[in-house]
Amino acid sequence: MTPSPSPLLVIYTGGTLGMVDSPEGLAPGRDIEARLRRALAGLPPARQAALAEFQVLETATPIDSSSATPTDWQALAGLIAERYATYAGIVVIHGTDTLAWTAASLAYQLQGLDRPVVVTGAMRPLEAPGSDALANVEVALRFAADPRLQEVAVCFAGRLLRGVRSRKWQTREADAFVSPNLPPLGECVDEDAVLYPGRGLERQQRGAPRFELPDYTPLAHGAVPRIVLWPGMTAWQLEAWLADDRVQGALLELWGGGNLPGDPSLAGVLGRASGEGKLLAAVSQCPYGAVAIGDYAAGRPLIEAGVLSGDDMTPEAAVTKLVHLLAQPLPEAERRRRFLLPLVGERSPPER
Repeated sequence: MTPSPSPLLVIYTGGTLGMVDSPEGLAPGRDIEARLRRALAGLPPARQAALAEFQVLETATPIDSSSATPTDWQALAGLIAERYATYAGIVVIHGTDTLAWTAASLAYQLQGLDRPVVVTGAMRPLEAPGSDALANVEVALRFAADPRLQEVAVCFAGRLLRGVRSRKWQTREADAFVSPNLPPLGECVDEDAVLYPGRGLERQQRGAPRFELPDYTPLAHGAVPRIVLWPGMTAWQLEAWLADDRVQGALLELWGGGNLPGDPSLAGVLGRASGEGKLLAAVSQCPYGAVAIGDYAAGRPLIEAGVLSGDDMTPEAAVTKLVHLLAQPLPEAERRRRFLLPLVGERSPPER
């Protein structure tokens, strides 16, 4: 594929890819444009020529992604919304720890994208021996120049994954990200960035982008907890999370296909929280497959408590969707309706 005539934009937010040594250990580095161009200049001439021109935007304070909050997701989406029309595509360099969370949030905020937004990073710094950084950036630039890609995607270890379906699955290996319930959107094959036909969202995009950029600030500090069940969990422990007035919603991670312990007081806590207007949803702790709340008797109390099924969504996609819906001035019934619909390919379509 020939490079796009319009330039790409590379947004550097921090993360391992750009880190440098410091007395305290690896820390976010600066001057990323010069460092990237120097690294890319080491590629064979034919591969350099195949890359589109790009410009670089470095955020004011690059961070370790473990420090990211919903306000960072909002700020990044705002940067992209302000600039996206000038560029053929956008590459976001991000730390890997919360990369999947940011990619999912961007997908909800940038609905209706008509060009690529590709999020990438690295497991080792750009200048480190054996680093995966250069390869990830090169392939991300290739995919970001392809106008057929019209969504937020994660590019890592030669594969392109839907952003809102991605999870970090390795702490150290270069092949760190998976998409448990959706095949890759594309792959690097013999140095070519190949999109697989029929897997992208491009057929769903119609008309102008319908970006939704609500204010996440009121939800940025713990308003939507992620609660993983464990054997022996009690009602008072669950209530300690959900009874707090600062909590506006929550994601429950259930066992298997969607089961809850038999203690009726647990369902009572959920029912009270739901009755107060708190948006509760559930996914499985199993990374592959979907919840089917109510298939087992152990899951029926969840339906009665008003807990919404997250189907085959990742926890990252479910939490960021709850945040996104709660940040908007929507009636409760509309929030619940939208959660159950696939907005950006984050869950399987409902059966007809």
